[in-house]
This record gives sequence, C-alpha cells and structure tokens, in this order.
Amino acid sequence: MERYDPHAFPPFAVTVDLAVLTVRGDTLQVLLVERGQDPYRGDWALPGGFLLPDESAESAARRELAEETGLSPATAAGLHLEQLRTYSDPGRDPRMRVVSVAFTALVPDPPEPRGGGDAARARWVPAAGTGPLAFDHVRILADAVERVAAKFEYTCVATAFCPPEFTLGELQQVYETVWGVALDRPNFRRKVLATPGFVEAVEGGPRRTGGRGKPAALHRAGPARSLHPPLLRPEGRHP
Repeated sequence: MERYDPHAFPPFAVTVDLAVLTVRGDTLQVLLVERGQDPYRGDWALPGGFLLPDESAESAARRELAEETGLSPATAAGLHLEQLRTYSDPGRDPRMRVVSVAFTALVPDPPEPRGGGDAARARWVPAAGTGPLAFDHVRILADAVERVAAKFEYTCVATAFCPPEFTLGELQQVYETVWGVALDRPNFRRKVLATPGFVEAVEGGPRRTGGRGKPAALHRAGPARSLHPPLLRPEGRHP
C-alpha cells in the first residue's frame, strides 16, 4: 500500500441513471426530466445524478428516485429497484469520463412528478415515443424496457406494477401493455393460478370492476419470485 499512488490513474466520475417505469391505462410510461444545466440544457433525459462520497450506487439510485418522483423516501425504499447494467463508453458525457450504473424502477400508481436537483421539470411520457434524449439515455431506456419484458416471462416482477390488491384482469393488462400483445383471458388466468406463490387471494368480498360482468376477486402478490413453468410471450410478438 505504501507504493500505491492513486494519482497514477486518471480520475473519472460515477453516476446513476434511472429508467423509472409505470403502467398507466394501456401505456407503458417512463419518467423524464428536463435538464436545467449544461450539458444538454433544455433536453429531456432519464433522472439520475452523481454518487456522493458516502453512498453506494443503490443508495444513490433510491435517493434520486425519491427526489424525482415526488415519492417519500420511505415509499421509494419499498419499490422494486434493480441494477440494469453499467454504461462506460468514453465519450458518453462531454464533461469528463463518466461511468453510469443504470437501474430500472417499477412504480405502481405514481404521483405527478416534480423536478429536483438540476432538473427544471419532470413528466411521465410513453416509453415508446420519447424522441431524442440526452447522453445515451435512449439506449438505456430501450435496454430497460426489453429487460422488464423478458423478466415477465420467468419472474413475478409484473406484480410490482400493480397496487397492493388487484384483479387478475388488471395483472393481465400489465402483461399486455408491456408485451404489446393481447392475451387469451382464460389461458392467462389458468397459468397464473397454477403457479404456486405467484398471487394470493385476498380474504373478504370481491369487488366489481367496470361493465356487466360478475364481481372480480382481489389478489395480492405472493411470496414466489420466479415462475415455473415460465409464462412466455406469444412467439414472434415482442413489443
């Protein structure tokens, strides 16, 4: 350690970027912020920021998530957040060498966002129609959407888009929105209920959804984390 010279290596910064996704109606939406500072002042981008000296990448991501979504830190701490990948192309940031650890966050029924930090304002927009974004955020967003769509096949992560209590019809709508394909209702219901621990029935009376159908039973997310067998996307029908 006495011979180690930290100045022998060029310095670089580490940031976190967040692809914050939610399902609103029949649309997969992403949270974007308008940059209030250079570079890319006035352009839209994914929320994020630099790591502070005393925090991990995940801690920084949850801090940024609370600041940019308007959620309380306690609520943000309970949301599904997972690391997507690291983006380290040397020219991705015009200021200096910046390595970004990207995360995907899934938010059910989010509040209206607010700008925070260097963000002038924030908004939810369809993930499929964001247009150009600052830095390499178009690539990060595309990777995040495909990762979530793929994980729907072999994990129970789709319930992270649902409220604490939901109907199987609402869960199916989440799948259809993220996958971009209509699913057969009886077949979907059979597969979900046949998977141990995927969902659990809520005790008490059912609630009635819209239309003239009979009351729909409520469910909550079960303890399972993976799907056996997987719930595969219809062949050739990717979003």
